[in-house]
Amino acid sequence: MIIWIASYPKSGNTWIRSFLTAYYFCDNGIFDIGKLNLIQDYPNKQFFNEKVKEGEIHKHWETSQKDICDQKKVKFLKTHNSLITAFGNEFTKPEYSLGVIYIIRDPRNIITSVKNHNDFDTYDEALKYMQNENLVLKDYPHLKNYAKTNIVNSWRINYQSWLSNKSFRRLTIRYEDMVENPTQTFEKLVNFVNILMGFNNKIDREKLNNSINTTNFKSLQNIENAGNFGENVYSLKDNRKIKFFYQGPENDWKKNLDESMIKKMNEYYKNDLKFFQYDN
Repeated sequence: MIIWIASYPKSGNTWIRSFLTAYYFCDNGIFDIGKLNLIQDYPNKQFFNEKVKEGEIHKHWETSQKDICDQKKVKFLKTHNSLITAFGNEFTKPEYSLGVIYIIRDPRNIITSVKNHNDFDTYDEALKYMQNENLVLKDYPHLKNYAKTNIVNSWRINYQSWLSNKSFRRLTIRYEDMVENPTQTFEKLVNFVNILMGFNNKIDREKLNNSINTTNFKSLQNIENAGNFGENVYSLKDNRKIKFFYQGPENDWKKNLDESMIKKMNEYYKNDLKFFQYDN
């Protein structure tokens, strides 16, 4: 069975994935970057028995997830895919999914990370990207790895697809709560996962604290700066490695965005911001 770690890109998915790796797979909760690949990206070629053709990822969702479940083990999987049905194929089903951890982040802070990650020249380009209802993420075109195709859609469609579905046990986590109240937030996460897994043991406080401390933004940034983080992307303009752990908790839309962009985003995302209790 699968426990999904789902989110729109640049919302804190790698942070959650790192914490879960530290707590459940590392000695005493001390994060070992070498074990991060125990929680893999889905979809990707290692999950499929045949080569995926361009535009046909939806044909492989069910068979690959059935194969995972046939192994009779619980598996964490990270995804940016929307919880959608494509050409009659559902991204996942309750019989394959033990539960969902969905991470949400203020779109006004996501936009700065999206701009950096995609090497956009302007915030307007980044906003257009976030509002693209048909956004599909693929591996670099020259790699031709169509198995790593995420149907992401827009920021709004992505979160609504996961949060509106009542068929899955789900915990929704705000990125901002991970920053402001890490102990309380990660306690909820461990309790949720333990319930899904059928664990009766209480939270290991030492492991919890170690997991929080060794996977906070500064710790992950230090790992990247030391050259030990292997999931960076490269600029398509000049092949420059783009910093993955960019601003993190220091990312503040009130400082990064000009008044025009703030007004534009506040108007466009008015109902979303209200729903998630984000301040204007």
